[in-house]
Amino acid sequence: MDEWEEQETATSGTCALTSDTSTGGTQGDFWNSDHGEFQGGRGGRGRGRGGFKNSFFSDGDGQNNTAERSSFSRRGGRANEEDGDNKNVSRGRRGGRGGGEQGGRGGFGGGYRGKDEEVFAQGHGDTPAENADASDRPRVTYVPPPPSEDEESIFSHYESGVNFDKYDEILVDVSGTNPPPAIMTFDEAALCESLKRNVSKSGYVKPTPVQKHGIPIISAGRDLMACAQTGSGKTAAFLLPILQQLMADGAAASCFSEMQEPDAIIVAPTRELINQIYLEARKFAYGTCVRPVVVYGGVSTGHQIRDLLRGCNVLCGTPGRLLDMIGRGKVGLTKVRYLVLDEADRMLDMGFEPDMRRLVGSPGMPSKENRQTLMFSATFPEDIQRLAADFLKTDYLFLAVGIVGGACSDVEQTFVQVTKFAKREQLIDLLKSTGSERTMVFVETKRQADFIATILCQEKFPTTSIHGDREQWQREQALGDFRSGKCSVLVATSVGARGLDIPDVQFVVNFDLPNNIDEYVHRIGRTGRCGNTGRAVSFYDPGADSELARSLVTILSKAQQEVPSWLEESAFSGHSPSGFNPPRKHFASTDLRKGPQGGFFQDGSVTSQLAAQTAADDEEWE
Repeated sequence: MDEWEEQETATSGTCALTSDTSTGGTQGDFWNSDHGEFQGGRGGRGRGRGGFKNSFFSDGDGQNNTAERSSFSRRGGRANEEDGDNKNVSRGRRGGRGGGEQGGRGGFGGGYRGKDEEVFAQGHGDTPAENADASDRPRVTYVPPPPSEDEESIFSHYESGVNFDKYDEILVDVSGTNPPPAIMTFDEAALCESLKRNVSKSGYVKPTPVQKHGIPIISAGRDLMACAQTGSGKTAAFLLPILQQLMADGAAASCFSEMQEPDAIIVAPTRELINQIYLEARKFAYGTCVRPVVVYGGVSTGHQIRDLLRGCNVLCGTPGRLLDMIGRGKVGLTKVRYLVLDEADRMLDMGFEPDMRRLVGSPGMPSKENRQTLMFSATFPEDIQRLAADFLKTDYLFLAVGIVGGACSDVEQTFVQVTKFAKREQLIDLLKSTGSERTMVFVETKRQADFIATILCQEKFPTTSIHGDREQWQREQALGDFRSGKCSVLVATSVGARGLDIPDVQFVVNFDLPNNIDEYVHRIGRTGRCGNTGRAVSFYDPGADSELARSLVTILSKAQQEVPSWLEESAFSGHSPSGFNPPRKHFASTDLRKGPQGGFFQDGSVTSQLAAQTAADDEEWE
């Protein structure tokens, strides 16, 4: 068997919150951080100390099997909730709390099994030798179900909302030299017939502002940094011009090479988001010779390699698995024409930046002068803009759509002042008042996600959860149950905050506020998408959230939302340990190259105090 088949890691077991135990996990693959179950114990030494436990199930032989992977801890002691395989490329993993019977470096993993979730049988190797090896080394054998080939399912979409036409009123700023003119209709984009037909089947009637400007910019071959509010159509803005160019050039996938050389590489921080982008690319490329492929952690490596070797023009991936495929010699970079970073501010922060530098520095990757680099997000902090200059041509264009870094005005934002220990009762009362509305509840930690999901199920709310320590099949099933309406409540950590486009999410609850304003903007952006309206309720704990108060006041003001008097008082009372904390330092509102005199927000609502702070920030980072 091939070497890459031997190096796979196994997934098995289901998770439930039960009583005290000391089961543990093992360290696992250097590249992939597929996760195990909730466990007690202390990492690295296997000393059981109680806590959460795996639920066991029997296979056909009546043997109990448990998942052996776990990875709560990350560098610095705080879990990174994003793509589970991204941290292990250059740093490995530091032991946190885990341990148990298996010893090794372990941690909390697995998670809560949502309402009526199925039990997946443990996969086995193809030979006795492989099965014997599996006892010493966990193997991920999970193969996700293939996406539907039914045309109606491929092109299914939800309707735009009552405020969709208001997108035409959004102010747009394009900075940089000689930007191409915007298009007003998809006909002006000069799409080929196949692509035009697929756009129509997808329900696209007219382009959104980020598409009106982004499509011609990309078609003109310019590098782009685009910042637009959540739910505004950024994915189609980069996919359509890329696919159009590939089709115009006659690109076709080839299955006759052991090393695939894609024309475009798209990178995103979470598995769920990259899979969503892949499905969009697959939809737009339907019936053409262009073949998109997706690779991400938590899934059988062998399965993904076999899919990759069937041919690949557009490769979508999370950082760790993408670098793994390059390292195995299955992906060549010499033909890359487009490099796309979705949620680019996250891709260039301290967590992912080394991986991105490793990607662009990989053998064969064309230099930035010889490829087109595109970056998209709803937030672009100033420090990230400075980092981005290392990846973009010097004449890149900056596209700012609306109140950049601000919350979507279609989301009604409400704040409730509540102490830490009163949140649970407040949440239950809130959900009782909303009925069966599809609701996302955001919490800060993986353990909290499972705990809150359990409580809500006990209160008869159909609930599931998603976070970085759940097995990949569990994460996919949780999202599937939430999308289908089987579970009306999804409890999530930050792994669900970015990019996920789930129809008819009417309600977002910030059970725990995040520690930065960018994350808040992305979280509430799960509702109020594509012109639809939504509601967001946030629990504000004065003892824990005071540092965010000023930024929240600014966000509410710019979205023309009511600012509670107690929040305003908290923001400007001077009790915040960090003093003045303007949002500009956390997210950029315009092209950094324009300088502080180049305008702050398009609506001109910045105060002189914020403008002065902006100038100070510019000096601070020079």
